[in-house]
Amino acid sequence: MKEIIFLVEDDPSGGFNARALGYSIFTEADTIEELKGNIREVVDLFFDKPEEMPKLIRLHYVRDEVIAL
Repeated sequence: MKEIIFLVEDDPSGGFNARALGYSIFTEADTIEELKGNIREVVDLFFDKPEEMPKLIRLHYVRDEVIAL
């Protein structure tokens, strides 16, 4: 596998959530650095075989912004 993409969002109660697109992988953390470490850990645990392990982890940050009228 070439890469896996994680959708990263702000958690309403603080911190961040990340979920993999196309896989049942989810993690959360208080800081971005902690989140990156958690993502590496869950990807390593999810893929048992080295040949299945993605070469790249791409983080796609999504932020909702609301403008009042």
